[in-house]
Amino acid sequence: MMNTIRTRRLRQSLVMRQTAIETFVQLENFIYPYFVIGGEHQLESIPSMPGIQRMSIDRILQDVGLLLKHGINKILLFGVGENKTSQGESAAASSGLIPTAIRTLKKEFGNDLLVITDVCLCAYTNHGHCGVLHDGQILNDATLPHLQAMALAHVQAGADIIAPSDMMDGRVAAIRSCLDKEGFTQTPIMSYSTKFASAYYGPFRDAADSKPGQGDRKSYQMDYRNGREAIRESLIDEQEGADILMVKPALAYLDVIKKISEHTMLPIACYNVSAEYSMVKAASANGWIDEKTLVIENMHAFKRAGASVIISYHAKDIALNKWL
Repeated sequence: MMNTIRTRRLRQSLVMRQTAIETFVQLENFIYPYFVIGGEHQLESIPSMPGIQRMSIDRILQDVGLLLKHGINKILLFGVGENKTSQGESAAASSGLIPTAIRTLKKEFGNDLLVITDVCLCAYTNHGHCGVLHDGQILNDATLPHLQAMALAHVQAGADIIAPSDMMDGRVAAIRSCLDKEGFTQTPIMSYSTKFASAYYGPFRDAADSKPGQGDRKSYQMDYRNGREAIRESLIDEQEGADILMVKPALAYLDVIKKISEHTMLPIACYNVSAEYSMVKAASANGWIDEKTLVIENMHAFKRAGASVIISYHAKDIALNKWL
């Protein structure tokens, strides 16, 4: 009798399935984002992102303390609503929200907490674009000095990693050169290297008050139809000095994560973005899905595709509720 190949043999029990696990997700893989606002004792709910709030620095301090107790030790900071101007000069102010938040967090938690900061002008410009706007055009090269100044202000305040998300050409090289010149040669850059012009960002733009006042971001963010260009974008950032490459969004772009991971030896991050989060929350609230099961399945999909770092608004629920 011919032997039958039975792949089910290693699925018969929980212990048997655990013996054959290929993909592991750990709390160490996660980065949790925060939206920083001014004032004290401030919490502002974000209707399009259930469970996520804008927080003043003192409230973030309390929340981070809770996260650390439950195993999340990496955070990503976004500033909200600071003195918006046409060129976003407040993004580089040493007394601004993000540098102040960095100093406060590092003073309290030191090296127990990894503080990553988003570097982009969109939340600081009165037009909501990620670069300098002139006659309806985003000026790439004119934007770079602003990004350099913003990155430097964050690193001088104590940021551990800089994460440029603007998608201007050459910004990784510009920031790397600036940081090296100022003596910050050991500060890594986690580049939003492959960031698509996506409808999945809608709730984030509510949270960060960063929706473009005119036009869209398709002239600088990537066309979601292009896979080969996605690889090119990331490899260019690697050549310019990025230490970690990122794909954003994540869930609809697992193929891109996989392709890039096959072309680089750098760590790959993915951003499980706002609409991906909010759709799960909405479906769960309606009783259509089991939230825990679906969230953990998604996290494993990101890891299986090749991401070693996962930025997710689900991270707090995963840690506090012990879903892993």
